Amino acid sequence: MSLAVLASQALCGLQGFAVRVEVHVGPGLPSFGLVGLPDTGVRESRERVRSAIISSGYEFPAGRITVNLAPADLPKESGRFDLSIALGVLAASGQIAAPAARGGGAPPELDGYVFAGELSLTGAVVPVAAPLAIALSVARSQPGAALVLPVACAGLAAHVPGLRVLAAGCLRDVVEHFCGGDPLAPAAASPWAVQHPPLACMSEVRGQPAARRALEIAACGGHSLLMSGPPGAGKSMLAHRLPGLLPALSDPQSLEVAALASVGGKEPRFSSLAPFRAPHHSASMPALVGGGARPKPGEISLAHHGVLFLDELPEFQRHVLEALREPLETGCVSIARASVTLQFPAEFQLVAAMNPCPCGWLGHARMRCACTPDRIDKYRGRISGPLLDRIDLQISLPAAEADWLDAPPGEASGPIRTRVERCRARQLERQSGLNAKLDVEAIERHCGLKDDARSLLREAMRRWSWSARVVHRVLRVARTLADMAEEDSIDGGHLAEAARYRQPWG
Repeated sequence: MSLAVLASQALCGLQGFAVRVEVHVGPGLPSFGLVGLPDTGVRESRERVRSAIISSGYEFPAGRITVNLAPADLPKESGRFDLSIALGVLAASGQIAAPAARGGGAPPELDGYVFAGELSLTGAVVPVAAPLAIALSVARSQPGAALVLPVACAGLAAHVPGLRVLAAGCLRDVVEHFCGGDPLAPAAASPWAVQHPPLACMSEVRGQPAARRALEIAACGGHSLLMSGPPGAGKSMLAHRLPGLLPALSDPQSLEVAALASVGGKEPRFSSLAPFRAPHHSASMPALVGGGARPKPGEISLAHHGVLFLDELPEFQRHVLEALREPLETGCVSIARASVTLQFPAEFQLVAAMNPCPCGWLGHARMRCACTPDRIDKYRGRISGPLLDRIDLQISLPAAEADWLDAPPGEASGPIRTRVERCRARQLERQSGLNAKLDVEAIERHCGLKDDARSLLREAMRRWSWSARVVHRVLRVARTLADMAEEDSIDGGHLAEAARYRQPWG
């Protein structure tokens, strides 16, 4: 056999693409050519494959070897194609044969297998990056296929339900599997690096009943939230307690969060807790949104299915904040390069905090604000109108009362989380999604207004000149308030409360 075709997998962000590895061994002067848009790491596989084949006790063919990685217009990176290339060379040169074909009959059956593994010079199959993302992609795009991975990362991929994963220790083990020797062992799911940090409780928050109410609304509908208030009012304290109000992640969601961490070069950790990311305000755009020479997910993608908390919001660079506008609408981020465009999921819940002015004391009953009107306008102007339009809940927190220490503890997170779960279950049963993600058609279908609510909405639109986006945001919040009250329609009280959450500084 002079031609062998095997399957492998390429990654563009979290999305995987099937790669067809075609290896042809023909007569001619000895050469080893790689085509199909390989990067430097893939081109260097020629030397790794050559040494691995010889070290494993096989003969490297003395002929013209051509390897094509198809589709040719998709950039290929990393050493995960080493194993498939080496097997293709051995199969094309006739060194892999099924037991019944030892006398020169048909080649072994390589269809139905996907190979991903880097080879060392000794022939060992060493770990590859993002095995969980590879496994999720294979399970979605090639159901029924068996995925062959290095032993060191096969146990992680085995957590993907419905996928058969085989663990390969070295090149010879894989060859023997197809030649009638010892079969590759199915990988057993390895123990997760489980992450269950202690959650702060809402009972520790004394006072601030309006802010507690807004936080529960945000948790019930998945809404974004902006809190403005003087220093020490409790903005950060409230934000850090939001994860404790959210329902546990489903297994598919936890796998997706772990896969994003592995693509980002971090150790994947399995947790049913919603992720909580709180980058510093000095974060660059690639750090927050994603990117780099080899694009990796940013903080908004690492907060997928969880919470992104931006403290001191106006201190972030303006162009960094503006980059949040599209992900807030679409739930994903696209990173364009000259050769490829990568997409990372980013369905995060934005929670932000800011002061009412640069010194923080504007409107305080006892502290004197030293900011000029120009400084205040410039400070608030760092947050653009289009970004504010995309934030559902905008509240102003008053300063803590002088006797706040004597106030009784607030309601604990447990009962609030029970109400949140009940409210979300109502939304999922009705529309298979949260209210914060309702599109225009779904808003018209599910946000029915009573007569008093409709009249109030028209008056609010006229008085405050709301854009169409703001109207839709208000309707989504009002729908959540109706769900919390277990009402089928939105009445005037629900709409009036939703309309109050539109000004962060009163």
